[in-house]
Formats: sequence, structure tokens, C-alpha cells
Amino acid sequence: MNKTKKTSVFANGLIWFGAGVSIAEILTGTYYSTLGFGRGLAAILLGHLIGGVMMFAAGLIGGFEEKSAMETVKMSFGEKGSLLFVLLNILQLVGWTAIMIYDGALAAGGIVAAPAWVWPLVIGGLIVVWILIGLTNLGKVNTVAMAALLILCLILCGVIFSGKGGAEAVIDDSLSFGAAVELGVAMPLSWLPLISDYTREAEKPFEATLVSVLVYSAVSIFMYIIGMGASIYTGTDDIASIMVKAGLGVAGLLIIVFSTVTTTFLDAYSAGVSCVSISEKINEKWAAVAVAVIGTIAAIVYPMDNITDFLYLIGSVFAPMIAIQIADYFILRKKPFTGPANIRNLLIWVIGFAAYRILMRVDTPVGNTLPDMALTILICLAVSAFGDRNKS
Repeated sequence: MNKTKKTSVFANGLIWFGAGVSIAEILTGTYYSTLGFGRGLAAILLGHLIGGVMMFAAGLIGGFEEKSAMETVKMSFGEKGSLLFVLLNILQLVGWTAIMIYDGALAAGGIVAAPAWVWPLVIGGLIVVWILIGLTNLGKVNTVAMAALLILCLILCGVIFSGKGGAEAVIDDSLSFGAAVELGVAMPLSWLPLISDYTREAEKPFEATLVSVLVYSAVSIFMYIIGMGASIYTGTDDIASIMVKAGLGVAGLLIIVFSTVTTTFLDAYSAGVSCVSISEKINEKWAAVAVAVIGTIAAIVYPMDNITDFLYLIGSVFAPMIAIQIADYFILRKKPFTGPANIRNLLIWVIGFAAYRILMRVDTPVGNTLPDMALTILICLAVSAFGDRNKS
């Protein structure tokens, strides 16, 4: 537990602004073009609403309890039971680190050509610098970087939506509305096992969590819209090509590199924090540096062009997990589980995981995360009521 709270509401907002400005989110936004702008926007907004509510609940638990994300998981699943989620979280964070560096390097290479290993090394090196500066010392650096990124992203948005002679949107059934909602949920859901790593140190937990989620959601929605608009109005999903045609050479390069760094830094840093949940002997800063190095090497070696399956896997793991935490903490108000493993909750999670994978085959207007979470919470309540009845 961190006894000294150091981060302000403003600092938390800056951190999550950086998380939202992401090439991966722009690229995900391009998938929405086949829905048309109106339906695509509705799916993006609904998806982020669902994901944002879950993200807020997760961050609030960590903020109130002053615990990291994976430490809060122990409250519902036990010391040993939580190790499953710690390991899965570290794996997804290493995966995200590699994917983000790969996407950033690919886009940067589209503006300034270089050997395939150069841009991953540049971006990975900057991420290591960000980690070594440290979360509490990033205030002024983040303020300058975020202001610059905001200006450059507004310019990019203006270029896309004021473009003339753009291609007509090709509307088809390749992406259903429900699947589009799920892609909107996926990004905030991927931050769910991380947000408490930052709200745990907040001066004002509720305000910091609320601002973090609102800032991230607004910026993420904006990034999705840029991606969707680029695909609809310019006829391409190649963001680097759009920037070059618009004359945003150096500015475009800065957007790509620094948006990748400010987002991926959070993935690597939280991976380090999660490693401490395995053993307190691990130094979280150097573990984060190791994750950044592994991600850089993976980005050089492996192609990672389609991440939709990865996003759905994250959803199937962490949606039922947070549903159980929400039920325990906010509805049932259970005391933290003190045993090695909460077998009851682990079995409920397995059911929730299986239900998510089954629901992926069912096209609902709200995607499959929300129905899966509702089902998981209902099972938690039913099992709790049944257990209390047996005790009496």
C-alpha cells in the first residue's frame, strides 16, 4: 500500500490524455468506415460508454484502497488465485508494448524511410527514458508533450475532415454494429487492469478516477473518429500517407513517435508494477525497462498487423474479472478475501470467460462485454445469496 499520495487530479488527467492519443486507436477507428459515419460514431460512443464505466469502477477500487490494479484483484480472488490474472496481465502488457512500438515504427517509417529496426529502437529507447524519468517527475515533460500532441492532432483532424475529393464510404456488412461496439469497448477495457496503478497515488481518488476516465474516453473517441474519418473521407487507412499528403512531414512524425511513447510507457510501467505482485523483490522500474526492451525486440522480429483477436482475448479475460470485483466491492460489499485462492470466484470467472467466447458468436446491438458482465454479476449475486441461505 502506498501511504504517501503524490499525484494530483490534473496529473492523472495528463497521464490518461497520453494514453488516449494512440496510433493503435486511430487504426482501430478505420475499421468503422464500412458502417458509415453516423452508425460508426454511434457504435464508438456506445462502446466507450460501456468500457468507461468499467474502467471507472476499477480505478475507484484502487483509489479508495490505495492498491495497484493487481493488488485489488487479490481482494476478490486471493493471494494465489490472483496470480492467474497477474500473469495474464503481464502477458497482455508485453503484447501491447510490442504492438504499439510496431504500429508506431511502421507509421514513422511511412514518413521518414529507414531500415526496419531503426524506428522500433528510437521509440523503444524513448519509452525507456520515460520510465527512468519516473511517473512523479513527468509533470512538466507531460504537460509540454500533451499540449503539442493536442495541437498536432487537431491539425490532423482538420486536414482529414476538410479534404476535398475524398473517396465515398463503402458501406457493407463486413462489420456489424454489435461487433463495432465491442471494438469500442475493447480499448478502455484493455486499460482496466492498469488504471489503479495510477489512481492508487491520487490525492483525491474519486475526482482523479473520474477525470482520468473522462479525459481518456474523450481523447480515445477523438482518435477513433480520426481513423474512421480518414478511411471514409480520404479513401485510405494509411495515417502516414495522409500526413505526408497534407504536408505534415515533421509534425506528423512527432505525432506518431510521441503518441506511441506516451501510451506505451503506461503499458511497460504497469507491467513492472504487476511484476511486484509476483514478488516484492522485483524492482518495478527495471521490470518495466525489461518489458520495453522485450517489446522493442518483438516489434522488430514479428509482424503484428491485425490486433482484433488480441482485443477480443483481452475482453474475455478481464470483463468477467472486473464484473466479479464490482459485485464484491460495490454491491455485496464483501471484506477482502484473506485465503490463498477464492475457488468460488475463480469458478465464476471461468463461466464468465466461457460465456464471453460463446457470446462472440451472437450479434447483439450492445456487443458481448455488457451481456457477459451482467451475467457474471448475476451469478455472483445468486451464489452469494445461496451461500448465505445455507449458513442460516
